[in-house]
Amino acid sequence: MHYLGDHAELLVSWVSQVKCQRTIKESTRCCCEKSWRPLVSTLLPIFPLDVVLLPGVPLPLHIFEPRYKEMVTECLDQKKPFGVVRSKEEGIAEIGCTAEIMAVTKKHSDGRMDIVTEGRERFEVMQLNHERSFLRAEVLYLQDELGSAAAEKISQALKLHGEILSLAGAEPVALSEIEGSKISFHLAGSLPLDPDFKQTLLGMKSETERVEAIISYFETILPNLRRTVSVRRKSGGNGHV
Repeated sequence: MHYLGDHAELLVSWVSQVKCQRTIKESTRCCCEKSWRPLVSTLLPIFPLDVVLLPGVPLPLHIFEPRYKEMVTECLDQKKPFGVVRSKEEGIAEIGCTAEIMAVTKKHSDGRMDIVTEGRERFEVMQLNHERSFLRAEVLYLQDELGSAAAEKISQALKLHGEILSLAGAEPVALSEIEGSKISFHLAGSLPLDPDFKQTLLGMKSETERVEAIISYFETILPNLRRTVSVRRKSGGNGHV
């Protein structure tokens, strides 16, 4: 769910031009060091999608393929999550996030379903399993290193996030009740940012790394946003992107 509403498309159009190559290059090295602390390995239903699901971020889905109707029905019956993994030309990403089904908003007569899910736990795909109609995988659940981001860094990230919302003409979002470890995921999940950056963020091993990467990313895209708003104001528009 994007807080930018109708303004999201324009933000996407030039955010997609800003890949933040330095940030991604550096952070990719970090997430490949395999310094995770494993929780448990399990066989998880997998839903490959062209999105990056982040912990704590909602994801509405329309389920229409027979194999995924079967998968979602099983998850509902057994009250278990499924894994959302970004699909790629050569397969799927290495790191994904479990999706908990929060609600079934509509059931169609032909078995299709509209559901609302929310990201929960990150995992690493260890081995794929093709025995069922839908993909499954042996996954290793992951957790962060101990420690949290410095308060001043969180404050800086929140300030930049607020400026982006303001420039886009969107209402500010109250973040005071969000768990500290989820601040970075919420900030990234609430804006239509570059999927490559989101995937990199998903693989980072600490909240400090993620918050610093988000600050760098926001500082990269904001100059273009400010210029766009300035030009529109001068041309007689309302200034919102």
